[in-house]
Amino acid sequence: MANTIVAVSHTSLCVPDAAGRALADSILPKLDGGRPDVLIVFASPEFDFQPLLVALDTACQPRLLVGCSSAGEFSGCATGNASVSVMAIRSDDILFRARLGTGICSNSSGAIDQVMPVFTGSEHPDFPYRNALVLTDALAGYVDEIIHEMMVRTSGTYQLFGGGAADDAKFHKTHVFIGDEAHTDAIVVLEMLSKKPIGLGVRHGWQPSGPALRVTEAQGNRLVSLNAAPAVEVFEEHAQATGQSFDRADPLPFFLHNVIGIETGDGYKLRVPLSLNEDGSISCAAEVPVGATVHIMVTDEACAFDAARLASQAALDGLEGGQHAGSLLFDCAATRLRLGRKFGDELEAVAATLGSENFAGCNTYGQIARSTGQFSGFHNCTAVVCAIPL
Repeated sequence: MANTIVAVSHTSLCVPDAAGRALADSILPKLDGGRPDVLIVFASPEFDFQPLLVALDTACQPRLLVGCSSAGEFSGCATGNASVSVMAIRSDDILFRARLGTGICSNSSGAIDQVMPVFTGSEHPDFPYRNALVLTDALAGYVDEIIHEMMVRTSGTYQLFGGGAADDAKFHKTHVFIGDEAHTDAIVVLEMLSKKPIGLGVRHGWQPSGPALRVTEAQGNRLVSLNAAPAVEVFEEHAQATGQSFDRADPLPFFLHNVIGIETGDGYKLRVPLSLNEDGSISCAAEVPVGATVHIMVTDEACAFDAARLASQAALDGLEGGQHAGSLLFDCAATRLRLGRKFGDELEAVAATLGSENFAGCNTYGQIARSTGQFSGFHNCTAVVCAIPL
């Protein structure tokens, strides 16, 4: 058998037991008679999570099960809402270990303390490539800080990737999974120690569409003013200057096509505006730091597809000549909302670049990508592709 086998599947069956059995019937025959070392699950908030996880755990008998709620699920080019996608991995070349951290809202440092024992790379010198899948309750906040602290505590020796759990753009409650349990206000980390390089590609395809602006007041993810003017007025002026419509009663359609790009020195980290507050401030999907230089950014369908292709190619390049067994893909809930049915075209671009439909993933509230000398932290509207070696 191959050293690593990756099997993916997707179902729109809405009954947890039936969905679990259908997914198991699809993936288990692809694993050469063995059970998965890990099963990664992405599930719509339409599901009652615990019965679904119990059904998957019972039918597939993985050594580890992790995952999260999502805002759109896909396996290859099969995609939908109110669905479940899974990836099963069985490998002689990758060691897996999972850990849960809880209580992010009240004690983010404590949540980090709970997950840090998952990082055991120094104990396994024969598995030199250190990686971790990070899935977190993005609504609990502190994602940038958590990712930064993980990198500090591991001395920058890990490549981190993943995303924020989602709930179909309701922004009410999101969950991460470990074993047959679903948790809110929590983070799950899956360590992946590999004998071969694991590739990571990150691209967003957005460009500045206006002058540089200074963040003069912000409180967490609430953007109050730009260049000392109320944030809403800056967006209205931009809409007028570019011939777009901005409706204070329904600003989301405008926001989905006009996001905030934070200058990082080697590109832009994106933040999606989500809602307009009564005081004229704008709530974003993640923090916009005071003092940062930002631009209002734009994109189009072609650029979104190009970003997905470039991220996929970068992930393949990261295999350093190794063969591709399968990939995980994370993209933004806002990207899916913006593209609508054409989101399927993005998945087709990924499949064409990878030369395979053997990938699975979901739409998240923010994407995680961090590796030494490469990308940093918590992103929005960004395609993140992790290529797993054969």
